Amino acid sequence: MLTVSIKNVDVGVANKIKERLGTSADRAIERLARSLHAFEAHRYSESRKLIMPLLAQLEGIALIHEVAGLSMYRLGRWQDAADQLEIARGAAAGEVTNHPVLADCYRALRRYEKVTELWEELKLMSPPPGLLAEGRIVAASALADQGELQAAVRMMTHGTSDPHKVQEHHLREWYVLGDLYDRAGDVAGARRLFTKIQSNDASFADVADRLNTLGE
Repeated sequence: MLTVSIKNVDVGVANKIKERLGTSADRAIERLARSLHAFEAHRYSESRKLIMPLLAQLEGIALIHEVAGLSMYRLGRWQDAADQLEIARGAAAGEVTNHPVLADCYRALRRYEKVTELWEELKLMSPPPGLLAEGRIVAASALADQGELQAAVRMMTHGTSDPHKVQEHHLREWYVLGDLYDRAGDVAGARRLFTKIQSNDASFADVADRLNTLGE
């Protein structure tokens, strides 16, 4: 079990807090650690409650806004989450780890131009494959939300090649593409993707039910 203490907070972040708060920094760092622990334990309401008092005290420190934004995202508070993640984005230039989450907030808010902006920015940074996959999923889903199913399919086909080692993000991409095929009326394409997923992980999401629904 994670031990919650100021030692759990990154040294660089802790030093920024100390510069800002001086002798009262340890209490704030401990509160941040508790918020991080609550988030990692999926207690998102608690994480948000703990981090909120730090927003005014430590405005502009990326991690503070990131934790607040991610907690709000998990609670479905899309606009609040986007606001905090945008502050974190501005405070950490070149950091794109949360771009898929921020894009998903904008997707929920139907601000599709922001989804496109974040997707293009993410691609330019050449992020790790898993992060790129998450961004692609959100961007394609936003296209589908707007009725552009074929454009969404074209975007997702970049994630359907057979990798040397199948990872979680490959399954997620295949699932989204299979769902898009199904929605577009391409039953054979959907069945092929869901079968591909099932052969790698039979318990993934509701893939067995999807195949049963599609039939033989």
